[in-house]
Amino acid sequence: MKTTKKTTSNTAIFLVIAAFLMSHGSFSQKLSKAQLDEASSAFAKSSFPLLRDILSIPNDAFYPEDIEKNVKWCESQFGSRDFRTTRISTKGAPLLLAERNHKRAKKTVLIYLQIDGQPVDTSRWNQKSPYIPALKKSVNGEWQEIPWESIANYEDDWRVFARAASDAKGPVAMFLAALDATKQAKVVPNYNIKVIMDFEEEMGSPNLPQAVLDNTELLKADMLIIFDGPRHITNKPTLTFGARGISTVQLTTYGPVVPQHSGHFGNYAPNPALRLAKLLASMKDEDGLVIIPGFYDGIDINGETEKILKAVPDDEKQIKERLQIATTDKVGSYYQEAIQFPSLNIRGMQSGWINEKVRTIVPGWARAEIDIRLVLESDPERLIQLVKNHIETQGYVVLDREPTKEERLKHEKIATFTYEVSYQSFRTDFDSEVGLWLRSALKRAFEEEPIMIRMSGGSIPISPFVTTLGIPAVTVPTVNRDNNQHSPNENLRLGNYREGIKTMMAILSEKL
Repeated sequence: MKTTKKTTSNTAIFLVIAAFLMSHGSFSQKLSKAQLDEASSAFAKSSFPLLRDILSIPNDAFYPEDIEKNVKWCESQFGSRDFRTTRISTKGAPLLLAERNHKRAKKTVLIYLQIDGQPVDTSRWNQKSPYIPALKKSVNGEWQEIPWESIANYEDDWRVFARAASDAKGPVAMFLAALDATKQAKVVPNYNIKVIMDFEEEMGSPNLPQAVLDNTELLKADMLIIFDGPRHITNKPTLTFGARGISTVQLTTYGPVVPQHSGHFGNYAPNPALRLAKLLASMKDEDGLVIIPGFYDGIDINGETEKILKAVPDDEKQIKERLQIATTDKVGSYYQEAIQFPSLNIRGMQSGWINEKVRTIVPGWARAEIDIRLVLESDPERLIQLVKNHIETQGYVVLDREPTKEERLKHEKIATFTYEVSYQSFRTDFDSEVGLWLRSALKRAFEEEPIMIRMSGGSIPISPFVTTLGIPAVTVPTVNRDNNQHSPNENLRLGNYREGIKTMMAILSEKL
């Protein structure tokens, strides 16, 4: 019975699509806003099973057997849409390249999709499992689960809750639906398409740079589009022309070789947590500015850049209300300015035990995990060396490993300092070919200028494509900003899903 109902439902949807196509006759290359509106609505409904299917596959990159299921799913889906797929081997999970050539195409567009997701703590999700997609609507300000079958008559503000719903399997389903919609509309892009799928993005894509170096001819393209990230907070069509890079530091300080009873050794054995707190506090002032000399060197917000940044319609009051903060750090005088600078962020700390496991001890060690967001003007190795030098000026002997017994007895303060540079920043000019092309597509789809963002604060591991292949890159974000990405209860607003399909259809039907 269930199969019959599902088949009947899908038949009804495709009848609507067929009627839509017949009523509009043969499409031109460029679909109008009305055509895009109708087709994206129809194909949003018809592709909900596809969205549910991809979200049901666990995708934590620390579990290779689950990643293999995702790779095979992508091979099947793209293969059925006339793409030739190639696995690019790495030391970890493979990259997957899908290629489709079109007659008389003179240029090639490379599209980046992320398939893996952040690890999950199932106890903090308000549903059975992060990998069993749940359809929910807001009732008196609370998200209430409703039967999945209700999605046939969805409302834009309903949401699908699942890991990677927004970051970034939702955009994958949108793109596949857009491919189906343009095929039904007999629209053929006038450019070749290459799609590169990353299965280790949430791990920092450690194997991506070498893979790009080893496969430059295979990945050769004229431009790169990244279907990832949230739209501007207004939820209007958005184009982002850059992203900060990222490097990470692990910093550990030491006390007694093993935790000691605080009654016996408090006031006697140095506390590593206190030392770490003082050390971290010495890196910034009360306004949140890094006070390590030279950290912001090379950054110049000139008049032209200022105009670009202030053209973004941010509401600073709304941002603070959403974050529930009374004041902001003073690295910049407003949000867009702040993210043009490198950042020094404490992303986590650990020492001893807390909550129900708390113990009366002097800890043996304390550790901070730090991320340094990078901009084009900043050399990551230089910034990391500045931080390391600062630690030494605070009286620490800095090692890249745990200290030996002899070193512990000899030196008053010891810190272990290790780091990794994941990937660099990138920026593309607004008036570049890819920028003007995407701007035209979105303007046709929504009949308004997209919001143009110079650089996002987050990081996307695509700089190897920009630097190695020498191609410009632009991010086309589609998902809702309040999606809880990287956190429990990640979600995708269904209105954004529909408009994401519309956005991608517009790009596929825009002449290049």
